[in-house]
Amino acid sequence: MLSASDFASASWDLVVRVDHPDEEEQKDVTLRVSGDLHVGGVMLKLVEQINIAQDWSDFALWWEQKRCWLLKTHWTLDKCGVQADAKLVFTPQHKMLRLRLPNVKTVRLRVSFSAVVFKAVSDICKALNIRRPEELSLLKPSSDYFKKKKKKDKNNKEPLIEDILNLESSPTISGPPVSPGLYSKTMTPTYDPVNGTPVSSTMTWFSDSPLTEQNCNILAFSQPPQSPEALADMYQSRSLVDKTKLNAGWLDSSRSLMEQGIQEDEQLLLRFKYYTFFDLNPKYDAVRINQLYEQARWAIVLEEIDCTEEEMLIFAALQYHISKLSSSAEIQDFTSESEVDEVEAALSNLEVTLEGGKADNTLEDITDIPKLADNLKLFRPKKLILKAFKQYWFVFKDTSITYFKNKELEEGEPVEKLNLRGCEVVPDVNVAGRKFGIKLLIPVADGMNEVYLRCDHENQYAQWMAACILASKGKTMADSSYQPEVLNILSFLRMKNRNSTSSVASGPENMDMNPECFVSPRCAKKHKSKQLAARIMEAHQNVAQMSLVEAKLRFIQAWQSLPEFGLTYYLVRFKGSKKDDILGVSYNRLIRIDAATGVPITTWRFANMKQWNVNWEIRQVAIEFDQNVSIAFSCLSADCKVVHEYIGGYIFLSTRSKGQNETLDEDLFHKLTGGQE
Repeated sequence: MLSASDFASASWDLVVRVDHPDEEEQKDVTLRVSGDLHVGGVMLKLVEQINIAQDWSDFALWWEQKRCWLLKTHWTLDKCGVQADAKLVFTPQHKMLRLRLPNVKTVRLRVSFSAVVFKAVSDICKALNIRRPEELSLLKPSSDYFKKKKKKDKNNKEPLIEDILNLESSPTISGPPVSPGLYSKTMTPTYDPVNGTPVSSTMTWFSDSPLTEQNCNILAFSQPPQSPEALADMYQSRSLVDKTKLNAGWLDSSRSLMEQGIQEDEQLLLRFKYYTFFDLNPKYDAVRINQLYEQARWAIVLEEIDCTEEEMLIFAALQYHISKLSSSAEIQDFTSESEVDEVEAALSNLEVTLEGGKADNTLEDITDIPKLADNLKLFRPKKLILKAFKQYWFVFKDTSITYFKNKELEEGEPVEKLNLRGCEVVPDVNVAGRKFGIKLLIPVADGMNEVYLRCDHENQYAQWMAACILASKGKTMADSSYQPEVLNILSFLRMKNRNSTSSVASGPENMDMNPECFVSPRCAKKHKSKQLAARIMEAHQNVAQMSLVEAKLRFIQAWQSLPEFGLTYYLVRFKGSKKDDILGVSYNRLIRIDAATGVPITTWRFANMKQWNVNWEIRQVAIEFDQNVSIAFSCLSADCKVVHEYIGGYIFLSTRSKGQNETLDEDLFHKLTGGQE
């Protein structure tokens, strides 16, 4: 039997700081504990000693030195490794956090600082009514991100708080965030598919959510465009190396906010991280579509993604149209049934093209793989040779192109056969100049072969371009997504087509437009304001009949068709190389890019990946592909865990299917992205 003195020697003093939200200063509480006392027992003793009647259920112990939560309350202090020198804090697990959304609106809500970020983002998205939370994550901005804004606000007497949407009674702590009905395809639509307003029955589902109808509109409706001065203040001319810094701050999805040093009421960015937007549905996704549109819009006007001037004008026309509809009172009126049916049919078609799903008019009955055969012009760039295109007879079958000197020689030996699987396909188009080109970067052993094809007209270009895009992904023209892809390309070309015959009215409609709000500052400097307004109004004629949601989806679709879409850049050093390169990470491939010239060197497809791992000691990512191809690189612009998570995340998202229910396999996500650190 132990005597009282023996027991006293086995116990020791543990000092716990109590982080009480109602009191300004934190108090230290000393407890007499022993190593076999479990964490739950420590918390019970603590609450008894504090002796304040309140709900302590959200409180947990945080170990400062080890930067970890003690959430396994059945573990003993010995098992946790807690000794007398441990600095423990008894603090709420849910704390306030400010999130800057893609539409530059800041929301303030209560978020779990103890759950892993993947789970915390899922809870945030439920509170904001954004489906498919796995596509989003939290980004810690660089230190200078908010500096310019703060400088401006010094001269502004208005308090910044008015910009913040306060959702303090956030459901991320209390009960289910939203009724499951909100996510069910069999339930009544929650949004009007034409203008994105919540349908009358929707708001009953927000009874346990902080999203009132007004707040929902703030998130689901486009904000008024920023002034040209504000745009110029935010704009930075960025090189490819500069763009690598934008993606350094993604938080680790497998660790909690507290473990990553995030403070209470800190400001983070909520962004779409993975560029695979699954199951975009106007009936359920008004907030998601609007935030996606806003992220695309800012990427265009701040030139985070490159586009031609012709494309910039299309984006400007769509922005102007969306801005006009959003501010108009007319959109609050509900359309008649027949109009809704017509627009729904158009939107479902558009939805198919956005997600590459199956459409009704697919090539289902085809037994042979279709082929394309036509006269095209070809050019291979060589040093000191002018760009001279030469005509050949081209045949496109399966995933490869063969070309012959003329049609009569088709049965004989071709001049060359180009295998397009894994190649880069870049549009080289100027609709006004009647130039319809396709640039192909075909992977070979020592890099990429560059080939240019030139088509005669829109229809020919759309067919061949769609075939090239599918072939690069290893798909043939028999795939159900071929026809939607052709229509997608044609619709984008028609938007670019400047209608010179119809004069643009210079009436009050375009007099109220401030054209510099809709284009990048660099583009605005090239043109006089009136000239820019006229060109935007000219492009607007091609989109003027679109409904609000259709225009947003069309903007997202046009963004997706840009060559650089979905590429996230990191500065890396490949094993065996003496210079730094850029690594582009996309939803289906990795691209090695020359940091000095921006020219792609090699492409590796995820479909050919056998395995990848990280050597945590030397912080190096190693990847093995088919045909004994292996690469290894260390990351210079971010932690290697960020790149590792990107690759695993895209592979995880590729496992989703429409047949699945809405619940995600979180364990699989962490298995693919967590690493064995």
